[in-house]
Amino acid sequence: MVEGIIGRKIGMTQVFDEEGNVIPVTVIKAGPCTVIQKKTREKDGYEALQLGLVEDKTRKKTRKPEAGHFKKADSPVLKVLREVKYRGPLEIKEGDQLLVDLFQVGEKVHVVGLSKGKGFQGVVRRHGFAGGDAAHGSMFHRAPGSIGASSFPSRVMKGTRMGGRMGDDRVTVRNLKVIQVDKENNLLVVEGAVPGASGGVVLIKKSTFKTKTS
Repeated sequence: MVEGIIGRKIGMTQVFDEEGNVIPVTVIKAGPCTVIQKKTREKDGYEALQLGLVEDKTRKKTRKPEAGHFKKADSPVLKVLREVKYRGPLEIKEGDQLLVDLFQVGEKVHVVGLSKGKGFQGVVRRHGFAGGDAAHGSMFHRAPGSIGASSFPSRVMKGTRMGGRMGDDRVTVRNLKVIQVDKENNLLVVEGAVPGASGGVVLIKKSTFKTKTS
């Protein structure tokens, strides 16, 4: 069993179930993915598949080692590569393709992606601080306040909540239900929202996939 495949988030919409209830869903273009390298426990120390997302646009510039790596799988040089685990004896070899029919309607999946980047944000937006009085006489509106003691320890402690970069983090949304699988167009429709902006790369994993810990 393969853990999952790579996809791109297309966007959100809504569908209706048999009872007429509205279901918010996210449409993902899942695959096709080419197996670029198959890693085994005997050779590499762990079992995994290196997948490349097949898209219309390929990389224009590449180094010779990269070109040789893709040539072994008889594949053009692809932009997006990810590793997924597999379990048990697997007849898949380098050059084979994994499609969206890896998933079934009704099963649960985990979706991994990068959240939207918000840039530098203050403590009010980043951590939900209340801020100070909004009156004209106040000199304390959206400032963080004290960030440490003066005489001891005379430094800012690690983990103190302050302003900083917000978003652009790896986020996993778990147990999303698969609503539709469109094999002809490589589309996967899942219930709810997934991380990132439209067009972002996501990794769709089977929620039932588990490997033995050694």
